[in-house]
Amino acid sequence: MARTISIGAQGFEGIRAHGDFYVDKTGFVRDWWRARDQVTLVCRPRRFGKTLNLDTVRCFLSLELAGRGEELFGGLEVWADPAMRALQGTVPVVALSFARVKQGDFEAMRARVNAIMVAAVQSHGYLRGWDGLTDADRDALARVTADMSPTTCADVPNLLCRLLEAYHGTKPVVLLDEYDAPMEVAWTGGYWNEASGFMRDLMNSTFKTNPSLGRGLITGVTRVSRESIFSDLNNLVVVTASTPIYQTCFGFTQAEVDAALEEYGLSPKRDAVRDWYDGFTFGGVGHVYNPWSVTQYLQFAEFRAWWANTSGNGLVSEVVRRGDRRLKADFEHLLSGGEVAKVIDEQVVFSELHTRPDAVWALLLAAGYVTSPGPVPEFVATTPRRLRLTNKEVCISFDRMVEGWFGEAEADYGEFADAMLAGDAEAMGDYLGEVVLACASSFDSATRPSERSEPERFYHGLVLGLLVSGRRGRLRPRRGDGVQGLQPALRADARGHRRQRAQADRGEALRRRPRRARHRTRAHPYLRHRLPRQGGARRLAPEKRDQTPFPMGASRRPCRQGWGQLCRLGRPYLRHRRKGR
Repeated sequence: MARTISIGAQGFEGIRAHGDFYVDKTGFVRDWWRARDQVTLVCRPRRFGKTLNLDTVRCFLSLELAGRGEELFGGLEVWADPAMRALQGTVPVVALSFARVKQGDFEAMRARVNAIMVAAVQSHGYLRGWDGLTDADRDALARVTADMSPTTCADVPNLLCRLLEAYHGTKPVVLLDEYDAPMEVAWTGGYWNEASGFMRDLMNSTFKTNPSLGRGLITGVTRVSRESIFSDLNNLVVVTASTPIYQTCFGFTQAEVDAALEEYGLSPKRDAVRDWYDGFTFGGVGHVYNPWSVTQYLQFAEFRAWWANTSGNGLVSEVVRRGDRRLKADFEHLLSGGEVAKVIDEQVVFSELHTRPDAVWALLLAAGYVTSPGPVPEFVATTPRRLRLTNKEVCISFDRMVEGWFGEAEADYGEFADAMLAGDAEAMGDYLGEVVLACASSFDSATRPSERSEPERFYHGLVLGLLVSGRRGRLRPRRGDGVQGLQPALRADARGHRRQRAQADRGEALRRRPRRARHRTRAHPYLRHRLPRQGGARRLAPEKRDQTPFPMGASRRPCRQGWGQLCRLGRPYLRHRRKGR
């Protein structure tokens, strides 16, 4: 009979006590303890079993569960090692979790961390009644309250470690889960500087300047580095997606998924499960499955984007949405099934996410949205790596993310957008002609607005939108005539920019000499002479050569009738040019 699947259960003790579905990952406890690294940071995507593995370590080492090793770990990998069996239940543990520290401002964040520290002290409440406490220790414990200062809060883990070592005669292990959760929210919430300073003090006091620390184990999604919270820690071993240790300790391997599918009678769906939930690569080991999505499928036997439906992708959505044109072009290529080659710096520097495009890919790789198939290159920091979307579930996640961006805006696109979305070229032309007749002008933003609802503002906004969307122009005043205008400021090393500057210069010349341009148009019917970015001129039909879009005696600005005639005469010429004749 198949075991019960307890969705969302993150407590190892409860899962084992009830005999629920569990994939043996206790080999991580053995491997980590044998490595003897003082402080280890393991970075894996969200919903990848980090919390459960950390609780497994707590249950195995904690003095509170001494003597229950056979009950909890019997038949599991770690219990097969005699040396590890002797270690069970012999080490004091300080367990902290920042998974719920996701407040919108710094004061609320600090209040939540204060509550976590108060709970950590209460879990070792026997220390308050210990006769070995000094008056200074009692005063320090008395200051641990819900409204304690940031300095007192940062020193709580250090204080606990010192008192536990004095009480038990053994240096404790400190476990910190989801350390980066408050940092991501602080970045999107606008209080990064305050939060990073506070977290830096906490990390330094707990894992660096703590002589009573036995071992430290930290988990999170990203490796927040450099300017932030790990600048003082030089004793930190960081395990990322490229590190060749603990590759299969988080997530399900192919063999584990096959065994689970067989247990629940779903083996015929093996290939579909691979397409939906496979694709992760850690330390060069591929075919690692998302454990959250696999267990959801085992429970409900439905293919859904289970992982995408969980929270925690706000930072990724914000970074991609605010990315430049090149980043969006890369994502369009990825969503079409392609790959991109990028040099990955796995240290996520939040201050560079909006200024350095390559920094975004480190975040996406750590979060599990893209994967790098194949072996890890020898020179990781300088070798471009092939990146692709991890699996079908991730593709759906990005589709929903993009839909959410557009869903935030009002869905009234107007007649022109409706015609464009429907593919109705005739309606698009009619609507655009009406807009040009009513609004557009050869001037962009004169000092004296026109009489009809300031139509120059529309033209100015239209060109500004085109330039800003490409991020290749800037606003600056034209000198000599008092007209504020849009003048492209383009890099000369990019293809096509010199043509655009030449076209702008032609437009400037026509603007400065409107009467000469009008008489030239009258003398030579429309489109008989060369136009910007067009080849040699084609003559119009003989019966239309005498039709002039700018009538004699017209004012400086072309009249409404002239514009209408211009649009009608220009349409066959443009069709002729598009066909390449």
